[in-house]
Amino acid sequence: MFPASRYSSKAHRCIRALKTVQTEHAAPQLYTTLNRRTCSSVSTPRITTHYTIHSREKDPRWEGIEMERFADEADVVIVGGGPAGLSAAIRLKQLANKHEKELRVCLVEKASQIGAHTLSGACLEPTALRELFPDWKERGAPLNTPVTEDVFSILTEKHRIPVPMLPGLPMNNHGNYIVRLGNFVRWLGEQAEELGVELYPGYAAAEVLFHEDGSVKGIATNDVGIAKDGSPKLWTIDEKKWRPGRVEHSVGWPLNRHTYGGSFLYHLNEGEPLVALGFVVGLDYTNPYLSPFREFQRWKHHPFVAPTLEGGNRIAYGARALNEGGLQSIPKLTFPGGLLIGCSPGFMNVPKIKGTHTAMKSGMLAAEAIFPKVTAESLDSETAGLHTPEYAENLKNSWVWKEMYAVRNIRPSFHNYFGLYGGMIYTGIFYWIFRGKEPWTLKHCGLDANQLKPAKDCTPIEYPKPDGKISFDLLSSVALSGTNHEGDQPPHLTLKDDGVPVNRNLAIYDGPEQRFCPAGVYEYVPLETGDGMRLQINAQNCVHCKTCDIKDPSQNINWVVPEGGGGPAYNGM
Repeated sequence: MFPASRYSSKAHRCIRALKTVQTEHAAPQLYTTLNRRTCSSVSTPRITTHYTIHSREKDPRWEGIEMERFADEADVVIVGGGPAGLSAAIRLKQLANKHEKELRVCLVEKASQIGAHTLSGACLEPTALRELFPDWKERGAPLNTPVTEDVFSILTEKHRIPVPMLPGLPMNNHGNYIVRLGNFVRWLGEQAEELGVELYPGYAAAEVLFHEDGSVKGIATNDVGIAKDGSPKLWTIDEKKWRPGRVEHSVGWPLNRHTYGGSFLYHLNEGEPLVALGFVVGLDYTNPYLSPFREFQRWKHHPFVAPTLEGGNRIAYGARALNEGGLQSIPKLTFPGGLLIGCSPGFMNVPKIKGTHTAMKSGMLAAEAIFPKVTAESLDSETAGLHTPEYAENLKNSWVWKEMYAVRNIRPSFHNYFGLYGGMIYTGIFYWIFRGKEPWTLKHCGLDANQLKPAKDCTPIEYPKPDGKISFDLLSSVALSGTNHEGDQPPHLTLKDDGVPVNRNLAIYDGPEQRFCPAGVYEYVPLETGDGMRLQINAQNCVHCKTCDIKDPSQNINWVVPEGGGGPAYNGM
């Protein structure tokens, strides 16, 4: 978010003032290469054409061409139309209306519609919603399925070990609601518009603009009109197997004890027998042959899971990455001209697998810290962009920080000899009994990108062929995401060095981007000369999970926003 700054649009309209950075991620990919590849001795073919890598100032084709720039101003500009951004916008307008202040609040969202890029299970804890709208039921919020049953399991390859869901454990969902988060976000958008928030879907914020003193001035949307060369799913199931309100979680198989992850399966009450299911894999896994997408397909064949899905129909697919660093990874939240809210800075409660309620509350706290400054008659500011350190202070005094602190050690406790089982024992002792009050804070093991071992030190994973009934191939799954991008634009998946994929990633790690991408974006194909391999980027398949930017062992991939309106078109995921 940016309080009172400028927003310039490159060939788009724009706005100005306060920025919330938001992020997402997830898992998998299409094509598994089990044999080591030889590197090519010929010159590296050019892959990246994006102007962020190859400046137009040095491109003779752009000589004498001026792109028209439009600019607009607002009191507050919010980037990202998710639960946090919309909650911040709503709270700002609520305060403005209460105090009879004129306040222009604008929100830009890269998806073509509010909620179209929103993906989650989701099991919603309604704490923040009650604070934002005490009358949310009367307003028709789409929370139709209260949790009625909690099931937690440790899976072995053929069996299930039930784990009692005791009160106070992180996965206890009493009082929560199973929702389709995209529908909930769309409803928040409607509430925001009713209050007078200006929503601009289809506008991708691509650049932060700065004042001369270094404070944030606003944002710029990305250029358009440039030529190309310059895992959850929804299923309908057999009604006899449908148990509305049932929440199922599992850990264990098909992952080994040293790979963090697990599954969810939620029974929705949406007028038809719908379930939402997904598989989470920690991106600190070490085996480059692992494919999160294909682990998901294997999991669905477990004897405890398959009976629910047999006879049903897969109707939607998507993928995203989750920010699971927790309290230890939260960055500095405020800076002159802006502040960070939502999922990007890392407010997800990892053991609960829930972040919507904390994201919403962070947006509300941001709005409450910003409002008195942007509406002050006279305000003495050291920088042109307003600095709001009160937001970080208020957050640390809120229930969000208390909740994050209590669970801070659960995720890093899995880094031990016993892996999953050691982490569960630690959670039982120090969270369930002592409520996270231990006088130490564990550390994470480092960047996810640095955890992969060389392929020669790992065992290739033989995945079974999908049966087309319960398990499926990747490309037919991606087709269900509604993903679409304008074909004639520079690929938004950029490489800092076009030679690194073959010379390092393929040579050392057997091309892990082929497997960690959940949309078939990356594949290694033979050179036309037959002399070696090259990386092919199918950017049109990208579901905007940003896993590649996180897990690439060379940190050579830089995900930038494509033209606004592109990407997945999730329908109430």
